[in-house]
Amino acid sequence: MIFRLFATIKKIRDEEMLMNIKWTWGKKDACYEDALAIRKAVFIGEQGIDPRLELDGTDEDKMHYVGYVDGQPVTTARIDMLAGNRVKIQRVATVASARQHGYAGELIKSIIADGQRSEVAHIELDAQLTALPFYQELGFVPVGEPFEEAGIQHRTVEYRG
Repeated sequence: MIFRLFATIKKIRDEEMLMNIKWTWGKKDACYEDALAIRKAVFIGEQGIDPRLELDGTDEDKMHYVGYVDGQPVTTARIDMLAGNRVKIQRVATVASARQHGYAGELIKSIIADGQRSEVAHIELDAQLTALPFYQELGFVPVGEPFEEAGIQHRTVEYRG
């Protein structure tokens, strides 16, 4: 399955700022480095996740989305292409100073739209329990039971729009 994208840069208007969304495959450019910097700040720095768990060695095989405001990276997500025309959104993170502006929500909506244009059959993610209401507002529905990953409670959610 090829995840077809219609534009490499998307512009999302916030109340006072414009967010550009870029993506890259693997670890080949500055977009990936920006995604990694956000993930390190949020997951390793703020949440205390072991770097060996966060830096799991699979980034080369993934797509990385990054949202930029005023040229600065503020939010990111990693995409894993699964068998059966399925997509798993991973590593959703927003820098502390950019939270509560809707950037992560717009990034997720953009990923969903790209998936729908690519005729992806199924979109899922493992949400931290504290973020579950956020994903439910975006059309995700919890499935299965809560589980622990990296010392944090999660629950799988599926997009049902």
